[in-house]
Amino acid sequence: MSYATAKIVDAESIPVIDIGELHGGAPAGLKAVADELARAASTVSFFYIKNHGVPQSLIDDVFATARAFYSQPLAIKNEVRINPTHRGFLRAGEAKMSDEARPDLKESFVWGLDVDDTDPDYRSGRPLAGPNQWPAGLPRMRATFMRYFDECNGLGKLLLRAFAASLDIEPDYFIRAFEKPITRCSVIYYPPQPPAMGAEQFGVAPHSDFGTLTLLYQDNVGGLQVKDANGDWVTAHPIAGTYVVNVGDLLARWTNNRFASTEHRVINSSGRERLSCAAFVDPDFDTVIAPVVKAGESAQFEPTTAGEYLVQRFGKAFAYRSKTP
Repeated sequence: MSYATAKIVDAESIPVIDIGELHGGAPAGLKAVADELARAASTVSFFYIKNHGVPQSLIDDVFATARAFYSQPLAIKNEVRINPTHRGFLRAGEAKMSDEARPDLKESFVWGLDVDDTDPDYRSGRPLAGPNQWPAGLPRMRATFMRYFDECNGLGKLLLRAFAASLDIEPDYFIRAFEKPITRCSVIYYPPQPPAMGAEQFGVAPHSDFGTLTLLYQDNVGGLQVKDANGDWVTAHPIAGTYVVNVGDLLARWTNNRFASTEHRVINSSGRERLSCAAFVDPDFDTVIAPVVKAGESAQFEPTTAGEYLVQRFGKAFAYRSKTP
Protein backbone atom coordinates (compact mmCIF):
# COMPACT_ATOMS: atom_id res chain seq x y z
CA MET A 1 0.00 0.00 0.00
CA SER A 2 2.34 2.68 -1.21
CA TYR A 3 -0.26 5.40 -0.62
CA ALA A 4 0.30 5.22 3.14
CA THR A 5 4.04 4.86 3.34
CA ALA A 6 5.82 5.82 6.51
CA LYS A 7 9.44 6.07 7.53
CA ILE A 8 10.59 2.76 8.97
CA VAL A 9 12.48 3.91 12.03
CA ASP A 10 14.34 1.81 14.56
CA ALA A 11 12.24 1.15 17.62
CA GLU A 12 15.15 2.48 19.68
CA SER A 13 14.78 5.92 18.07
CA ILE A 14 11.35 6.44 19.67
CA PRO A 15 11.39 7.41 23.37
CA VAL A 16 10.67 4.51 25.69
CA ILE A 17 10.28 6.07 29.12
CA ASP A 18 10.63 4.05 32.30
CA ILE A 19 7.94 5.36 34.66
CA GLY A 20 8.66 2.92 37.47
CA GLU A 21 9.66 5.70 39.85
CA LEU A 22 6.22 7.29 39.56
CA HIS A 23 4.72 4.39 41.49
CA GLY A 24 6.77 5.18 44.58
CA GLY A 25 5.45 8.71 44.90
CA ALA A 26 8.83 10.25 45.80
CA PRO A 27 9.00 13.92 44.69
CA ALA A 28 12.47 13.53 43.16
CA GLY A 29 11.37 10.55 41.09
CA LEU A 30 8.17 12.32 40.05
CA LYS A 31 10.05 15.38 38.80
CA ALA A 32 12.71 13.40 36.90
CA VAL A 33 10.18 11.27 35.05
CA ALA A 34 7.88 14.27 34.56
CA ASP A 35 10.60 16.22 32.76
CA GLU A 36 11.31 13.25 30.51
CA LEU A 37 7.63 12.85 29.65
CA ALA A 38 7.28 16.58 28.94
CA ARG A 39 10.30 16.57 26.60
CA ALA A 40 8.84 13.68 24.62
CA ALA A 41 5.34 15.18 24.48
CA SER A 42 6.60 18.55 23.27
CA THR A 43 9.27 17.38 20.79
CA VAL A 44 8.85 13.86 19.39
CA SER A 45 5.07 14.12 20.00
CA PHE A 46 4.55 10.47 21.00
CA PHE A 47 6.32 7.97 23.21
CA TYR A 48 6.15 4.58 24.88
CA ILE A 49 6.12 3.82 28.60
CA LYS A 50 7.44 0.74 30.36
CA ASN A 51 7.23 -0.44 33.99
CA HIS A 52 3.69 0.97 33.87
CA GLY A 53 2.31 -1.37 36.51
CA VAL A 54 -0.57 -2.94 34.57
CA PRO A 55 -0.17 -6.73 35.01
CA GLN A 56 0.76 -8.50 31.79
CA SER A 57 -1.50 -11.40 32.76
CA LEU A 58 -4.47 -9.01 32.80
CA ILE A 59 -3.52 -7.53 29.42
CA ASP A 60 -3.29 -11.05 27.99
CA ASP A 61 -6.74 -11.89 29.41
CA VAL A 62 -8.24 -8.77 27.83
CA PHE A 63 -6.82 -9.67 24.42
CA ALA A 64 -7.91 -13.32 24.68
CA THR A 65 -11.43 -12.20 25.63
CA ALA A 66 -11.48 -9.70 22.77
CA ARG A 67 -10.51 -12.42 20.29
CA ALA A 68 -13.32 -14.61 21.60
CA PHE A 69 -15.80 -11.75 21.24
CA TYR A 70 -14.78 -10.83 17.70
CA SER A 71 -14.80 -14.44 16.52
CA GLN A 72 -18.58 -14.55 17.03
CA PRO A 73 -21.11 -13.98 14.21
CA LEU A 74 -22.17 -10.40 13.60
CA ALA A 75 -25.69 -11.14 14.84
CA ILE A 76 -24.33 -12.16 18.24
CA LYS A 77 -22.08 -9.10 18.51
CA ASN A 78 -25.03 -6.90 17.57
CA GLU A 79 -26.85 -8.07 20.69
CA VAL A 80 -24.68 -5.51 22.51
CA ARG A 81 -24.87 -2.89 19.75
CA ILE A 82 -23.57 0.55 20.73
CA ASN A 83 -26.13 2.54 22.71
CA PRO A 84 -26.71 6.29 23.16
CA THR A 85 -24.35 6.44 26.15
CA HIS A 86 -21.52 5.08 23.97
CA ARG A 87 -21.29 1.58 25.40
CA GLY A 88 -21.10 -1.59 23.36
CA PHE A 89 -20.23 -2.86 19.90
CA LEU A 90 -19.52 -0.63 16.88
CA ARG A 91 -19.67 -2.37 13.50
CA ALA A 92 -17.21 -1.65 10.71
CA GLY A 93 -18.23 1.56 8.95
CA GLU A 94 -19.74 3.25 12.05
CA ALA A 95 -16.71 5.39 12.93
CA LYS A 96 -15.30 8.17 10.80
CA MET A 97 -12.47 10.26 12.19
CA SER A 98 -12.67 13.24 9.83
CA ASP A 99 -15.22 14.72 7.43
CA GLU A 100 -13.06 13.93 4.40
CA ALA A 101 -12.25 10.34 5.34
CA ARG A 102 -14.00 7.10 4.49
CA PRO A 103 -15.47 5.21 7.45
CA ASP A 104 -12.81 3.25 9.31
CA LEU A 105 -12.21 -0.42 8.53
CA LYS A 106 -12.47 -1.70 12.10
CA GLU A 107 -14.83 -3.02 14.75
CA SER A 108 -14.81 -1.75 18.34
CA PHE A 109 -16.21 -2.71 21.72
CA VAL A 110 -16.45 0.21 24.17
CA TRP A 111 -16.95 0.24 27.93
CA GLY A 112 -16.55 2.77 30.73
CA LEU A 113 -17.33 3.36 34.39
CA ASP A 114 -19.55 0.51 35.58
CA VAL A 115 -22.86 1.90 36.86
CA ASP A 116 -26.36 0.45 36.86
CA ASP A 117 -29.67 1.87 35.68
CA THR A 118 -30.27 3.58 39.05
CA ASP A 119 -27.31 5.90 38.51
CA PRO A 120 -28.58 9.50 38.93
CA ASP A 121 -26.58 10.86 35.99
CA TYR A 122 -27.95 8.15 33.73
CA ARG A 123 -31.52 8.69 34.94
CA SER A 124 -31.22 12.43 34.32
CA GLY A 125 -30.14 11.80 30.72
CA ARG A 126 -26.57 13.06 31.07
CA PRO A 127 -24.57 12.13 27.93
CA LEU A 128 -21.91 9.41 28.19
CA ALA A 129 -23.31 8.18 31.53
CA GLY A 130 -24.90 4.77 31.69
CA PRO A 131 -24.57 1.03 32.20
CA ASN A 132 -22.10 -0.99 30.20
CA GLN A 133 -23.31 -3.78 27.93
CA TRP A 134 -21.84 -7.27 28.29
CA PRO A 135 -22.36 -10.24 25.95
CA ALA A 136 -24.20 -13.13 27.58
CA GLY A 137 -21.88 -15.74 26.08
CA LEU A 138 -18.71 -14.40 27.74
CA PRO A 139 -19.48 -14.37 31.49
CA ARG A 140 -15.92 -13.44 32.57
CA MET A 141 -15.73 -10.44 30.26
CA ARG A 142 -17.20 -7.92 32.70
CA ALA A 143 -14.82 -8.68 35.58
CA THR A 144 -11.77 -8.81 33.31
CA PHE A 145 -12.59 -5.65 31.40
CA MET A 146 -13.55 -3.65 34.49
CA ARG A 147 -10.33 -4.59 36.25
CA TYR A 148 -8.49 -3.39 33.16
CA PHE A 149 -10.51 -0.14 33.16
CA ASP A 150 -9.52 0.54 36.76
CA GLU A 151 -5.84 -0.19 36.07
CA CYS A 152 -5.73 2.12 33.04
CA ASN A 153 -7.63 4.88 34.78
CA GLY A 154 -5.11 4.72 37.62
CA LEU A 155 -2.18 4.73 35.20
CA GLY A 156 -3.61 7.72 33.34
CA LYS A 157 -3.95 9.66 36.59
CA LEU A 158 -0.34 8.81 37.45
CA LEU A 159 0.82 10.25 34.12
CA LEU A 160 -1.36 13.34 34.51
CA ARG A 161 0.27 14.00 37.89
CA ALA A 162 3.64 13.87 36.19
CA PHE A 163 2.54 16.22 33.41
CA ALA A 164 1.32 18.68 36.04
CA ALA A 165 4.64 18.47 37.87
CA SER A 166 6.47 19.22 34.62
CA LEU A 167 4.50 22.49 34.37
CA ASP A 168 5.31 23.44 37.99
CA ILE A 169 1.67 23.36 39.02
CA GLU A 170 0.11 21.26 41.74
CA PRO A 171 0.58 17.55 40.89
CA ASP A 172 -3.14 16.87 41.35
CA TYR A 173 -4.18 19.79 39.11
CA PHE A 174 -5.46 17.61 36.24
CA ILE A 175 -6.96 14.87 38.42
CA ARG A 176 -8.99 16.76 41.00
CA ALA A 177 -12.25 15.63 39.42
CA PHE A 178 -12.06 11.86 38.86
CA GLU A 179 -14.99 10.73 41.00
CA LYS A 180 -17.01 9.62 37.94
CA PRO A 181 -14.53 9.86 35.08
CA ILE A 182 -15.75 9.65 31.49
CA THR A 183 -12.76 7.47 30.67
CA ARG A 184 -13.57 4.90 27.97
CA CYS A 185 -11.76 1.72 27.00
CA SER A 186 -12.06 0.08 23.60
CA VAL A 187 -10.80 -3.20 22.20
CA ILE A 188 -10.41 -2.71 18.46
CA TYR A 189 -10.37 -5.34 15.72
CA TYR A 190 -8.82 -4.61 12.31
CA PRO A 191 -9.43 -7.16 9.54
CA PRO A 192 -6.69 -7.60 6.93
CA GLN A 193 -6.89 -4.70 4.49
CA PRO A 194 -6.53 -5.76 0.85
CA PRO A 195 -4.69 -3.27 -1.41
CA ALA A 196 -7.67 -3.41 -3.79
CA MET A 197 -9.68 -1.34 -1.31
CA GLY A 198 -7.88 1.69 -2.69
CA ALA A 199 -5.84 4.65 -1.62
CA GLU A 200 -8.47 6.29 0.57
CA GLN A 201 -9.22 3.40 2.93
CA PHE A 202 -7.66 3.19 6.39
CA GLY A 203 -8.17 0.98 9.40
CA VAL A 204 -8.30 4.30 11.22
CA ALA A 205 -7.98 7.46 9.13
CA PRO A 206 -5.51 10.17 10.20
CA HIS A 207 -6.78 11.94 13.31
CA SER A 208 -5.85 13.12 16.77
CA ASP A 209 -7.66 11.70 19.79
CA PHE A 210 -10.38 13.80 21.35
CA GLY A 211 -9.69 13.53 25.06
CA THR A 212 -6.91 13.96 27.57
CA LEU A 213 -4.58 10.96 27.33
CA THR A 214 -4.69 7.76 25.30
CA LEU A 215 -2.95 4.59 26.47
CA LEU A 216 -2.68 2.11 23.60
CA TYR A 217 -1.55 -1.49 23.89
CA GLN A 218 -0.86 -3.21 20.54
CA ASP A 219 -0.57 -6.83 19.56
CA ASN A 220 2.52 -7.81 17.55
CA VAL A 221 1.01 -7.30 14.07
CA GLY A 222 1.84 -3.63 13.61
CA GLY A 223 0.15 -1.04 11.43
CA LEU A 224 0.12 2.04 13.67
CA GLN A 225 1.73 5.13 12.14
CA VAL A 226 2.25 8.43 13.95
CA LYS A 227 3.06 11.87 12.62
CA ASP A 228 6.19 13.11 14.34
CA ALA A 229 7.13 16.69 15.23
CA ASN A 230 8.64 17.19 11.76
CA GLY A 231 5.38 16.25 10.06
CA ASP A 232 6.64 12.85 8.88
CA TRP A 233 4.67 9.64 9.27
CA VAL A 234 6.71 7.06 11.16
CA THR A 235 6.03 3.47 12.13
CA ALA A 236 5.10 2.95 15.77
CA HIS A 237 6.48 -0.55 16.22
CA PRO A 238 4.83 -2.88 18.71
CA ILE A 239 7.20 -3.14 21.70
CA ALA A 240 6.27 -5.91 24.10
CA GLY A 241 5.25 -4.76 27.57
CA THR A 242 4.81 -1.09 26.66
CA TYR A 243 2.00 1.36 26.04
CA VAL A 244 2.02 3.97 23.32
CA VAL A 245 0.94 7.26 24.90
CA ASN A 246 -0.83 9.95 22.87
CA VAL A 247 -1.60 13.42 24.12
CA GLY A 248 -5.20 14.17 23.12
CA ASP A 249 -6.90 17.39 22.05
CA LEU A 250 -8.28 18.16 25.53
CA LEU A 251 -4.85 18.02 27.16
CA ALA A 252 -3.46 20.18 24.36
CA ARG A 253 -6.14 22.76 25.22
CA TRP A 254 -5.59 22.36 28.94
CA THR A 255 -1.83 22.98 28.62
CA ASN A 256 -2.28 25.89 26.17
CA ASN A 257 -0.69 23.79 23.41
CA ARG A 258 2.53 23.09 25.29
CA PHE A 259 1.81 19.45 24.58
CA ALA A 260 0.40 19.05 21.08
CA SER A 261 -2.07 16.28 20.35
CA THR A 262 -0.66 13.52 18.20
CA GLU A 263 -2.01 12.70 14.74
CA HIS A 264 -1.97 8.99 13.94
CA ARG A 265 -3.52 6.38 11.64
CA VAL A 266 -3.69 2.60 11.17
CA ILE A 267 -3.13 0.65 7.97
CA ASN A 268 -3.33 -3.11 8.47
CA SER A 269 -1.45 -4.30 5.40
CA SER A 270 -0.07 -7.34 7.24
CA GLY A 271 -2.51 -9.84 5.74
CA ARG A 272 -3.43 -10.85 9.32
CA GLU A 273 -6.04 -9.78 11.84
CA ARG A 274 -4.90 -7.05 14.24
CA LEU A 275 -6.07 -6.23 17.77
CA SER A 276 -5.34 -3.27 19.99
CA CYS A 277 -6.77 -1.91 23.22
CA ALA A 278 -7.06 1.82 23.85
CA ALA A 279 -7.89 3.55 27.12
CA PHE A 280 -9.06 7.14 26.63
CA VAL A 281 -8.50 8.68 30.06
CA ASP A 282 -10.71 11.67 30.89
CA PRO A 283 -11.95 13.38 34.07
CA ASP A 284 -15.51 13.96 35.25
CA PHE A 285 -18.07 15.28 32.76
CA ASP A 286 -18.28 18.80 34.26
CA THR A 287 -14.53 19.34 34.64
CA VAL A 288 -13.65 22.80 33.34
CA ILE A 289 -10.87 22.69 30.75
CA ALA A 290 -9.31 26.17 30.92
CA PRO A 291 -5.77 26.62 29.53
CA VAL A 292 -2.93 26.73 32.05
CA VAL A 293 -1.18 30.02 31.24
CA LYS A 294 2.01 31.42 32.68
CA ALA A 295 2.96 35.05 33.24
CA GLY A 296 2.98 36.97 29.97
CA GLU A 297 1.02 34.31 28.05
CA SER A 298 -2.43 34.53 26.51
CA ALA A 299 -4.89 31.65 26.50
CA GLN A 300 -5.14 30.07 23.04
CA PHE A 301 -8.54 28.45 23.74
CA GLU A 302 -11.83 29.37 25.34
CA PRO A 303 -12.75 27.32 28.43
CA THR A 304 -14.97 24.30 27.86
CA THR A 305 -15.92 21.23 29.88
CA ALA A 306 -14.63 17.73 29.27
CA GLY A 307 -18.11 16.35 28.63
CA GLU A 308 -19.31 19.17 26.40
CA TYR A 309 -16.21 18.90 24.21
CA LEU A 310 -16.34 15.11 23.88
CA VAL A 311 -20.06 15.01 23.08
CA GLN A 312 -19.52 17.54 20.29
CA ARG A 313 -16.63 15.50 18.83
CA PHE A 314 -18.51 12.20 19.17
CA GLY A 315 -21.44 13.65 17.24
CA LYS A 316 -19.22 14.08 14.18
CA ALA A 317 -17.23 10.85 14.48
CA PHE A 318 -19.83 8.14 15.16
CA ALA A 319 -22.63 7.42 12.71
CA TYR A 320 -25.03 5.99 15.30
CA ARG A 321 -25.25 9.38 17.06
CA SER A 322 -26.78 11.09 14.05
CA LYS A 323 -29.45 8.46 13.37
CA THR A 324 -33.07 9.19 14.19
CA PRO A 325 -34.60 6.61 16.53
